[in-house]
Amino acid sequence: MGHYIEVEAGVKVFVEDIGTGQPVVFIHGWPLNSKSFEMQANELALQGFRFIGIDLRGFGKSDKPWSGYDYDTQASDVKAVIDHLGLENFVLGGFSMGGPIAIRYLTKYGQQGVDKLLLMSAAAPLFTQRDDFNINLKAEEVDDIIEQIKQDRPAFLAQFADMFFEQKKSDEFLHWFQMLGLEAGAHSTINAAIALRDEDLRGELAGITVPTAIFHGKKDQICAYELGEEMEKQIPDSVLVPFKDSGHGINGDEPERFNTEMINFLKSSGVK
Repeated sequence: MGHYIEVEAGVKVFVEDIGTGQPVVFIHGWPLNSKSFEMQANELALQGFRFIGIDLRGFGKSDKPWSGYDYDTQASDVKAVIDHLGLENFVLGGFSMGGPIAIRYLTKYGQQGVDKLLLMSAAAPLFTQRDDFNINLKAEEVDDIIEQIKQDRPAFLAQFADMFFEQKKSDEFLHWFQMLGLEAGAHSTINAAIALRDEDLRGELAGITVPTAIFHGKKDQICAYELGEEMEKQIPDSVLVPFKDSGHGINGDEPERFNTEMINFLKSSGVK
């Protein structure tokens, strides 16, 4: 079942809602949409969970306004979806850019109603380096990505798809993946990249108290594995689950293990 939910005046986001049971809210990565979790949606429904896949503003089937691609606004949109659907005792899952948006949701709105947090290849606590943080991409590398998007977005997305996965994928799969990115607005893709470049969540991790699983690929070329190690250090009740044969797209590189680890975490009472 699909929902169009108004998150602010004149802006609606699309939400895929599949299955029954405890809700698991998925926030996708840049520049994708909820279709990137199709292998998880099916497994969750089979295992007695309710898959809630949000297309963030600017992406997938959602409206594509000019503004609102900062983490605060995206987290506010997630809150509007959760409130509209009346979700309680839900698991919050964020992939790549969706990871820091999930963290910002907890910072802004508290952890009441959230049962667990699942961070997948998360772009947190920082996506770009600072004078006192030397992990992952440099800010000028993101600037170069933005310039490539301006010049030839389809070509960039084809290249990005090739970087995303460690395991060999069919041409058809990579084309499908590229098309997910092309469903986004060009301005949305650029403005969300600016948020990735500039946002800083280092002061927000220590306050997370819900059980947290950190899934991260050892060979990730987009969000370095060291980011996962940093999150495990700073989030008190967390466990880092390494995917040694995966790049950034862990749910595509090791889908069976990903789903097994996901279901085990969802059915567990904690992380230790």
